[in-house]
Parts: sequence; C-alpha cells; structure tokens
Amino acid sequence: MSSILTNSSAMVALQTLKGINSNLAQTQSEISTGKSVSSAKDNSAIWAISKVMESDVAGFETLSTNLATGQSMVSVARTATESITDDLKSIKEKVVAAQDPSADTEKLQAEVDELVSMISSKISGAQFNGINLINSGASDQTIVGSLDRDSTTGAVSANTITVTAQNLGMSSVAATGTVDVGSTDANAATVGADGKSVGAVIDKNTQQDIKFAGLAEGDTVELTLGSQKFTYKVTEADTLGTSSTEDIVVGKLADMINSAGIDGVTAIYDQANAGELLIDNADLAGSGATLEDLQMSVTLRGDGSGDLAGLDGFQVTDAAALTTIEDMINVAVDAAAAFGAVESRLESQASFVSELSDALTSGIGSLVDADMEEASARLQALQTQQQLGIQALSIANQQPQSILSLFK
Repeated sequence: MSSILTNSSAMVALQTLKGINSNLAQTQSEISTGKSVSSAKDNSAIWAISKVMESDVAGFETLSTNLATGQSMVSVARTATESITDDLKSIKEKVVAAQDPSADTEKLQAEVDELVSMISSKISGAQFNGINLINSGASDQTIVGSLDRDSTTGAVSANTITVTAQNLGMSSVAATGTVDVGSTDANAATVGADGKSVGAVIDKNTQQDIKFAGLAEGDTVELTLGSQKFTYKVTEADTLGTSSTEDIVVGKLADMINSAGIDGVTAIYDQANAGELLIDNADLAGSGATLEDLQMSVTLRGDGSGDLAGLDGFQVTDAAALTTIEDMINVAVDAAAAFGAVESRLESQASFVSELSDALTSGIGSLVDADMEEASARLQALQTQQQLGIQALSIANQQPQSILSLFK
C-alpha cells in the first residue's frame, strides 16, 4: 500500500540520520575538548568521580608547596644549629687551653666572648619567614603532610607532621624563687630575678649552707660542685602534698649528690630548717679521702630558659666550665640531629605527594580522556554514514512523487 500522507521510509531515514548526527556531534566534542566525559550529562558517575579526584590533585599541589616551605624552614634551623655546634666545640678548645697554668686566660676569654656573641647572632638570625625554631620561646610548628580520604564516608582529614622546636636560646627566664648561699659566709649572695649563678668556695673541712625559698613548678635548680653538675626541675607533683616544695627539692638534690660519690663531700638535708641543704666538705665517713677546697655554684632558672643560657657570662676559668660546655655541645648535637631527621621526613613526604599527584592525574585521564585514534576513526565512519543517511532520506522523500504516474 502506498500513501502520500505517511512516508514510513522517510521517517526511518530521518531517525537514522538524527542518530548519526548525534553521534557525530559527540565525536566532534571529544576531538575538540580531548575528553570523552566533559560534563555531567556525558556520564554523571564518571564525571563525579573525576571531579573529586581533581580536587584532591589540586590539594596535593598546594601540599607540595607547603612541604617545600617546611623543608626550607627546618633547613635554616638545622644549618644554624650545626654551625652553633662547631662554635661550641671551638669554645671547648679554649676551655681546655685555659687549663694550662701558663695559658693567657684573658685572651682566651676574649676569644670566647666573640664566639658567644656570634652564637647569639646565629640564634636570633636563624629564622624563615619570621619563624625561628631555635630561639627562646620557640614553638612547635605543624605542617600538613597529606590529605587522607575515608574510603567509606569520603570524609577528608589532614595528616600533619610536627616540627619540634629546640630552645637553644641564651636567655635566662626568671625563676619564681630565690636561693641564699652561705648566709653567714663572706661569699653570701642571693640569686635574683635574672637567674645568674651564685658561687662560693667550700674550704676543706668546712660546711656551706644553701637555702631555697619560693620555688614553683617549672623552676630549675642547677648546682655545680667541682666538675659535676646536678640539675633538678620542679614538677607539679613537687608542689602538692604536705611537704614544702623546697624540702622536696632539697631532698632530691641531696640524693643526687650523695649518689655521685664525690670524695669527702656529703649532702645533708637539714630537716630542722625548711628548704635548707648543707654541703659538708669533710671526711665524715672516715674513708681517708684527700680533701681539697671545692668550688660551688648555684643557679635558678625559670621555665623556658634557653638550653644555652649557660653561655651568658661564661668564664673559661670556672671550675665547671668544661662540664657546662660539654653539656651544651650535646644539646646542640641532639637539636641538629632532630632537625635533620624531620627534614629528611619532609623531603620523603614531598616526593611521595608528587608521585601520588601524578598517579591520580593519570587515573583521571584514564576515566575522562578521549581516545583520539578511536575518535578519528569514528569521525570518518560517521561522516560517511551521514552522507549515506542524507542520500537515503532524499530517496525516501522522492517516493511519493512516483504515485503521480498512476494518475497520468
């Protein structure tokens, strides 16, 4: 049956041509954009996944910048600390040289003073963008090392790397309490708010009294006897209970001194007088020890005093100078090692983030990028199909005209 009102062949040809044109438009879009999924309407699920991954890649690019900045910050602190360590070694050499009876201690002291001044400059100058990791009052810094996405909820959390500050400052924070050394002795003095040391000489077969008052949590007591140093920091537990804080500290110091076994020296916790410690330079145990005059110093430091505070007023002729400088060298070495370890970790993390970013970018490409070889071949096939479709539609549209011959 032929009809001039309904041309089924033309409708089929038209629908086929529309499908070909739609596929051709999609292929041309892939070729022009380079993506097989360029919008949510192309494939909503793949598009959503790719956008989440793209946001992660953008975050990792920022992380790489933050890690690079963190590396530079730590590198400055490490370099300065290593240099300070070398300076402290030079000071140790001067101290050792000063032990020679024929040494010119004035010149050695002048050289040490210059080294101390240089160390102070390095401490204050070791900053990156205003952040100093080695000065007094330096605070820990937190660097975001990665972004972790929960596989179940999709929630994102920051994984951080903490850079621990190393307090190599030379300042002495004021202690809360005070201490009297030999209140009846000619060398009597009181440690003031500046935390300076107070010294005395305990002659052989004599006794020296040390009285503490007003100690509080965070205060550090440094007591030097000859070449040995005893340090105790007041804790919160020391401030609690029925005994006074001073009595607890005196008891701790007495135990440390007596355990050290210094010939002829006995530390006595005077229970009759609160907060008083007696240092007896006499052979109380009858061991036959050869007694000598004993140089003593006592220092109070407040919480937060720099680890190199001992350089403030450092004297090469002090009896405990060698012990003091050796302690500071160890502190500086430990600080440099700590900075080196965290710098290495930051470098490793930066490399990981870079590789992870590349992997995610490659994954995104496999999801949404167009296969250009396939698209090119498909374009040529569709163009051929389009031409054939147009031809078929033209033939179908001519079919009703053949009916006219029936009426001639």
